[in-house]
Amino acid sequence: MSLYLRNPLAALCDEPIGGIVVADGQIVELVAPGGSPATAITDTFDASGLVLLPGLINTHHHFYQTLTRAMRRAINQPLFPWLESLYPVWAGLTEPMVASATELALCELLLSGCTTTTDHHYVFNDALGTAIEVQADVAARLGVRVVLTRGSMSLGASEGGLPPDTVVQQSDAIVVDSERLLKKLHDSNPHAMCQLALAPCSPFSVTTELMRDTAALAEAHDVLLHTHLAETEDETEFCLATYGQRPVDLLASVGWLSPRTWFAHGIHFADGEIARLGEHGCGVTHCPSSNMVLSSGICQVRTLEQAGVRVGLGVDGSASNDHSNLMQEVRQAYLLQRLHDPSVTHLDALRWATAGGADVLHRPELGRIEVGAAADLALFDLDELRFSGTEDPLAALVFSGASRARHVMVAGSWRVQDYQIPDLDLADLKARHGELARTLQATAT
Repeated sequence: MSLYLRNPLAALCDEPIGGIVVADGQIVELVAPGGSPATAITDTFDASGLVLLPGLINTHHHFYQTLTRAMRRAINQPLFPWLESLYPVWAGLTEPMVASATELALCELLLSGCTTTTDHHYVFNDALGTAIEVQADVAARLGVRVVLTRGSMSLGASEGGLPPDTVVQQSDAIVVDSERLLKKLHDSNPHAMCQLALAPCSPFSVTTELMRDTAALAEAHDVLLHTHLAETEDETEFCLATYGQRPVDLLASVGWLSPRTWFAHGIHFADGEIARLGEHGCGVTHCPSSNMVLSSGICQVRTLEQAGVRVGLGVDGSASNDHSNLMQEVRQAYLLQRLHDPSVTHLDALRWATAGGADVLHRPELGRIEVGAAADLALFDLDELRFSGTEDPLAALVFSGASRARHVMVAGSWRVQDYQIPDLDLADLKARHGELARTLQATAT
């Protein structure tokens, strides 16, 4: 079967195109403007009036946090007090809650044009033994491409860490479970629908032994590493007081400066630290909305890229954003970066959400409209009032604030059609998710 997407209004592509041909989950042909496909076509989709993007790629998120949005105990606080307010709530998570939160977050992402997402799940208790498998099952049912991470916390408050002891695990148990999940869930093949990465939460919630052991495990299984880094000055002060090192030096000492590593946030760096990240081929996820909500600071994206650091975008947790709309995050990234770097363009922001994210995740087959790339696509129309008077369609998506895709394709299959996810009752999902959120929130009142 082959599908010809014909005559898009505009496309985020290195060359002008008159359409693309999709077959076997991949882009098999780019058709020149005014030309006809050389491939035998079995179906045609009229894309005239639609702006065609590669599917957006979300490189940092916490799905479970959709259950704790706008909680009064946490709003208007910086990171450390925000975390201390919410850790006791998250300690009550159950697997049905994780399943519902995952489903809701994935639906939000899909509807915003996101086709590949990571998730950083690091809260475990006795009721969450198979939380990552639960997430994988939900993603498979929805047809979303995922890079799930086996997160962890092992340094509780009784040993000098930030999280309460009720949400930390023993390092040995974390490593054993991480290896089990790698063998069960990780698909190393190109175009994989589910991959796994290893993600100790942060320098203030895990031991150096766990960081070192996790790096060794990732090396042995050739998978990626992920953690939070340089998000706030509180993190820097914690590392200096606890370890006598700045966060980057600490991570270097445990084998984490590597091309297989990408970090969330990457804001507070001393002279020379960004260059070190670039020299080691690291990646960084820019999370503009979360950084603004928590007053964390502004990621120096252009400086990072000039140093050779790979940069993608992340919506971050839905309790610090508080949504999972990656297209809106593109606009936020553009506006925030323009504040201190007028060379940033709308095309940069779109690139960070597509090819940039693919590079962060070492997935060259994603985030691009080119032959051989995955048929992961997002199509936006410009029919809303906010777009009236538009001259440049790609710029309009960013400047005028596009927030929902009309159609979304993942691996050659339509996952959103006319703004709807087929065969999914969103009202029922919201009702179930809302009830579970109220149950979770009530545990800490």
